[in-house]
Amino acid sequence: MQMNYHNPVLLHESVDALSVKEDGVYVDVTFGGGGHSREILKRLGKTGRLFGFDQDPDAKENVFDDDRFVLIPENFRYISRFLRFHGVRKVDGVLADLGVSSHQFNEAERGFSTRFDGDLDMRMNQKSKISAKEIINNYSEEKLAEILFSYGELRNSRNIAKTIVEKRQEEKIDTSFQLRKVLQKNSPTAKEHKRIAQIFQAMRTEVKEELHVLKEFLQQLPNLLKEDGRLSVISYHSLEDRLVKRFFRTGLFNGEPEKDIFGNSEVPLEKIGKLIVPTPQEIKLNNRARSAKLRIATLKK
Repeated sequence: MQMNYHNPVLLHESVDALSVKEDGVYVDVTFGGGGHSREILKRLGKTGRLFGFDQDPDAKENVFDDDRFVLIPENFRYISRFLRFHGVRKVDGVLADLGVSSHQFNEAERGFSTRFDGDLDMRMNQKSKISAKEIINNYSEEKLAEILFSYGELRNSRNIAKTIVEKRQEEKIDTSFQLRKVLQKNSPTAKEHKRIAQIFQAMRTEVKEELHVLKEFLQQLPNLLKEDGRLSVISYHSLEDRLVKRFFRTGLFNGEPEKDIFGNSEVPLEKIGKLIVPTPQEIKLNNRARSAKLRIATLKK
């Protein structure tokens, strides 16, 4: 039974960016409902190959009956390791859609959504040790404030962390609605939804190690892509997009690349085209697309 995932964002733009070759080898590192993978397979010939990565067990329900496709049920931070296991060292293209799927938001027990009352979990892989509940109830006030400031971009992170610590001393905070009730004190009515969404985003980023995973993934790509290989990355919040943009430009996440005696810097990738965002029509049909940003790169020649 296929799970209910969101309509793929920037579907044709992100797959067009790969310039799919009929006999090429491609990777969709965020398989999910299989929307982007399905479009890649349409463009592949009989000898082409596609690998999908997804550590969410639910994604297995969406696997295609297609000999050209292999789902690897692992985190894409291990992309090179698991592709080597399948005999692949170089690929023609990689696509990443970094958003959380509608399916995950709509499953109350996953704890991703502020709309449903569910266990504070937010883990993609249930074998992972750290859940949102662990963070909320056991992290120090200082550590909580740091996460809320860095990952949620909340200026009043210290006040929010203080409120959480005070409330958890009275009663353990186990569910989404319990946390939401605690947070309402720090959220003016007009901005309540946005503020709480930022806090949930910060928790999710910490649980899933999203930024660490993204960095590890990006650093492997210069050695993984073929000479004319393409990289297509869709991000949804500024922290992710900033990392992608900076890595495409400098090959680093901090500082500037070293230059040789001629003033040239060693940057492994080069961007292709300009930033692509959804059209007003796509946003109207799919509200989740509103914050999406697509960046495209290839190996620098």
